Amino acid sequence: MQPEHTGLTSAPARPADTGKILLFIPMYNCARQIPRVLAQLTPDVTSLLSEVIVVDNRSRDDGVAAARAALAKDWPIPMRILQNDKNYGLGGSHKVAFNYAVANGFDYCIVLHGDDQGSIADLAPLIRAGMHKACDCLLGARFMRGSTLQGYSFLRTFGNRLFNSLYSLAAGKVIYDLGAGLNMYSVKALRGRRYLKHANDLTFNYYMILDSISSGSSIRFFPIVWREDDQVSNVKLVRQAARVLKIALSYFLMRGRFLDNDHSGDRANAYSATMILETRPAGSS
Repeated sequence: MQPEHTGLTSAPARPADTGKILLFIPMYNCARQIPRVLAQLTPDVTSLLSEVIVVDNRSRDDGVAAARAALAKDWPIPMRILQNDKNYGLGGSHKVAFNYAVANGFDYCIVLHGDDQGSIADLAPLIRAGMHKACDCLLGARFMRGSTLQGYSFLRTFGNRLFNSLYSLAAGKVIYDLGAGLNMYSVKALRGRRYLKHANDLTFNYYMILDSISSGSSIRFFPIVWREDDQVSNVKLVRQAARVLKIALSYFLMRGRFLDNDHSGDRANAYSATMILETRPAGSS
C-alpha cells in the first residue's frame, strides 16, 4: 500500500524542463482502489506534475464519492474529477483525457489506471531523468526483464505473453506489453487525434500501440511492479481473446488501411464530460 498524502501545500522543486505534464486517472467502479491510487500522489510525485484529472466513466459504485473524499485536502497542483456524460468505455475515457490534454496545451499525458494495479513511482525516476523527452511513448510493461508480477494468474500471464508475441510478429517490432495501465504520451504525437478512430472498449491500447508503430512514433517500454489483489476484472476472457486476435490479424493483412477505418462505434466523436470537482492550490487564481 502506498503512503498517504501529507496534505502539504508545498512540494519539492520541479526538475528543470520536464514540461507541462497531465496525469489522467481513468476510473470505473474503483471505490475501494481510488483512494490508494490518489495516495500515490506524494509531494515528490506532484512536483513532477502540472495537473491531475480523474475521469469517471459513469461508475455504478461509490467511486466518485471515494475520489472526492481522497481529494478533500490541500494540494500543490490543480486536481479535478470529470464524469463522462455517458459510458464511453475505457477507450472513450482516454479520448476525453487526450482531448483535454491537447486543448489545454499540455506537453505530456500520463495514464495511471484507477484500479491500483500499477504505481506511478515506477515512472517518476524516468521523468526526472528526462527519458520521456526522448520518445513519443513511454509504456509500462509487465512482462519484460526487471518487472514484478504480484498475484497474477499463470493463465493470464501465459495469455498476455502469447498475444505480445503475436502482436510483435504482426507489427514487426518487439512489444513487451499491450496495455499495463501505466503509460506516458507526448501530446505532440496526439495532436492529429488519430486516437478518435480507435475502439472505445478495453482494446483501445492495442490500437494505440499499433498506430504508434505504424505512424513511426518512437516507443520505449519500461519495467513495472504490477499487483492484483482486490481488483475486479471487466474482461470476459474468451470474447476478449477472440477480439484481440482479430485485431492483430487485420493489422497484419491491412496495415495502415486497417487503422484508417473508424473502429470507435461513435462517429459523432463527442466524448463530452462534466467537471464535478475542482481543487486549486491556495493562493492560485
